[in-house]
Amino acid sequence: MSNQIASIDPNLDPYGYLGIIPNTDGSITRSQIPPRPFFTTIPNHDSSVFIKDLIINSVKDTWARIFIPREVLNSENKLPLVVYFHGGGFVMAITIDTPILQKFCATLAVEIPAIIVSVDYRYAPENRLPAAYDDCVESLYWIKNTPDELLKKYADFSKCFLLGTSSGGNIAYHVGLRVAGVSEYLKPLEIKGLILYHSLFGGNERTKSELRLARDKMLPFNVSDIMWELGLPIGSDRNHPYCNPMVEIRSNENLFDQVKIQGWKILIIDCDGDPLIDRQIEFSKMLKAKGVQVVDCFSEGGFHGCEYFDGMKLKELTLVVKEFMRGN
Repeated sequence: MSNQIASIDPNLDPYGYLGIIPNTDGSITRSQIPPRPFFTTIPNHDSSVFIKDLIINSVKDTWARIFIPREVLNSENKLPLVVYFHGGGFVMAITIDTPILQKFCATLAVEIPAIIVSVDYRYAPENRLPAAYDDCVESLYWIKNTPDELLKKYADFSKCFLLGTSSGGNIAYHVGLRVAGVSEYLKPLEIKGLILYHSLFGGNERTKSELRLARDKMLPFNVSDIMWELGLPIGSDRNHPYCNPMVEIRSNENLFDQVKIQGWKILIIDCDGDPLIDRQIEFSKMLKAKGVQVVDCFSEGGFHGCEYFDGMKLKELTLVVKEFMRGN
């Protein structure tokens, strides 16, 4: 997703594509750790949004970037709040300062419009799952208790949505399940729904779309296998519930009780150029069978994370997200 990584063919050098070097003892060396600039004042490089960076947990080195449409700064209006969890397969050293993430969040903020809080979390394998889930749950309590005056002034905490891309979609799902039963403790933050975009799920058995796109240029299964090997708890296989949600959905009849009590809706977005499409379709069908309110949007063409790179597709995605949020 960085320029350096995007130039590497994942089918030829999957570790290089992920920006890591495997060591003989099972650890990894990162070939590049991106710098982390903080914006505490109005930057000049984007006239459409005001951005500000805030530390969530200095011990864990987690932080968040807030995107506020500049137009709202001169009004008394409050906008819906979108908490965004970025992708990277839990492993890639991608920060919320990555240019394509910056553009993605700025576009969503302006076009919806909404206040976007883009959350950074710890990488695996240095911090395997559930560390990323823990960090992102913590980010919700941090937002609830935020001392930041701009966030309190312009974000409508009663209209909050969790949005995630790829591994971030996986995070949004698992974080949602964790906090659905503790909604009283998050108030005044009130989650209205989950938006799962090209969510990174897996399983021991390959799907037809994974086999069809086995040598995909964005997410071939040799890359996703490495992600899961490094991201899951040591000794786990790809049928661990963190990877394969269908296992827990089938075994736990009460899994979505709190989601349904809260009245949450879940938007599932994918395209048939993504190796994960079959998993998304199965996931959507199973959630509907369990009585969860689901809106799905499956399109033709595209590729995993294509809206990051295609401005027109990003506009289309924004319209889908905007319509979903408007109905909640």
